[in-house]
Amino acid sequence: MANRPDSAHLDIFGRFLRAHQQVSDLLNKSLVDERGLSLAWYEVLLQLTESGEDRLRLQDLADRVLYSRSGLTRLIDRMESAGLVEREPCDDDRRGTYAVITTEGKRQFRRAAATHLRSLEEHFFSRLTDEEITALGESMSHVLEGTDCEQQVNGDAPIATP
Repeated sequence: MANRPDSAHLDIFGRFLRAHQQVSDLLNKSLVDERGLSLAWYEVLLQLTESGEDRLRLQDLADRVLYSRSGLTRLIDRMESAGLVEREPCDDDRRGTYAVITTEGKRQFRRAAATHLRSLEEHFFSRLTDEEITALGESMSHVLEGTDCEQQVNGDAPIATP
């Protein structure tokens, strides 16, 4: 039988999960209350903005925002109805579709970025020292080594760009 984590390790992991959920909830609340934009919508707009072309194939976008393809499809449907994104067919693959940020999506993203960054500072960064932030970054890189998320952790997916 493989080594099992002891109770202290399990407690740390539980606190990590609770902290993630609590901070995510607070970030979402700030965005919804101040900008009418959910954290999930913000994350999609962030990824499209940071793509360099204002668009991503839906499958690539699903990987970046950690959604299933079907979950992302429903999310994009709602965002498209709100005028924040559009779908475009892929020229090189008739089965593929791009999600493209609209002018309104860019405007909403820019407005929400300041709220999101302020909320991140308030609910996350201000509670840690610079040394703790560095250690946490290194620790999460170790956890994610060799996983599908590794590329995004190494600087390819920033949190916000005003």
